[in-house]
Amino acid sequence: MTENVNESTSPPLRRYRPNSMSNSIAYFGLLLLELILLAIKFVYTTIESTVRIFLPPLEKSLVDEIVLITGAGHGIGRELAITFAKQNSIIICWDLDEKGNEETKQILKLQGHKRVYTYKVDVSKRQEVLDAAALVKQQVGNVTVLVNNAGIMPCRPLFFQSHEIIKKIFDVNVLAHFWSLEAFLPSMIENNHGHIIALSSMCGVIGLPNVVPYCASKFAVRGLMEAMYEELRVGDTKNLKSEIKFTTVYPIMVNTGLVKKPRNRFPFLLDVQEPEKVANIIVKSMRRNYKEVSIPWMLLPLDRISRLLPGKFIQNVKDFIDTGLDPHTDD
Repeated sequence: MTENVNESTSPPLRRYRPNSMSNSIAYFGLLLLELILLAIKFVYTTIESTVRIFLPPLEKSLVDEIVLITGAGHGIGRELAITFAKQNSIIICWDLDEKGNEETKQILKLQGHKRVYTYKVDVSKRQEVLDAAALVKQQVGNVTVLVNNAGIMPCRPLFFQSHEIIKKIFDVNVLAHFWSLEAFLPSMIENNHGHIIALSSMCGVIGLPNVVPYCASKFAVRGLMEAMYEELRVGDTKNLKSEIKFTTVYPIMVNTGLVKKPRNRFPFLLDVQEPEKVANIIVKSMRRNYKEVSIPWMLLPLDRISRLLPGKFIQNVKDFIDTGLDPHTDD
């Protein structure tokens, strides 16, 4: 079977086939030019990134943005609602925990924020997400900032986690992201305006024992966000391009109730983070349009450096640091 290649849509250099000496010279001349341009871009982006360390981008305004937060009934989700509300955004709280969600709303009301809406939603159920999204559009408007925060983290060895629990982890931690994107991303693309924030984890960067399904789900979130960003950046088959921004967040252990038995040899370096601090970092990073952020900030750069080192040495470093999660007994 042969494939029909539409040469009219292929880049000139890639569809060019040298068939003579002069054509070969032209081909390699173009290739050399592209390599030179690529080298220039490398120098420019390196300088730009270095400057940004000392002069970070200005933080964009969030006034009147419609911000929807999943898992807003407690922990990071609640603190995110509070932090976004301080920016005069319109806040939409989704949570399966109706009581916790209403508590978040009351906290915001007491702080003087009147534009707060709550919905009881099981984000793992596609139709429930789509129905709630339609109601949000009717009652509030088009969501412009989507924060996929809801997640669960059973903590025990893999073979002590039932297939029902593993499925639930992926339903809540991964598939829920797809359903919310299906619900809200089209209007963002149509208006060429929007921001997607996803809570992954450092467990989505480095695998840890006792949370194998959780790690897998957070690696999946990282892949989803990176691939979705690229798909919109280069445009799809309909030539649709968008300026939608993406921010993926990789916190280490956060004091939300999910982490019950942290193990940390050096707490002054990798201490359990408080939700309020994490929320402030997330919103600040989002306002600067950062594509990725780890909490603490140095963990992602250290991970990239570690990938260049021998694997056995990295295992030795992990053993030395001795940071992780001991299994829970009440999941």
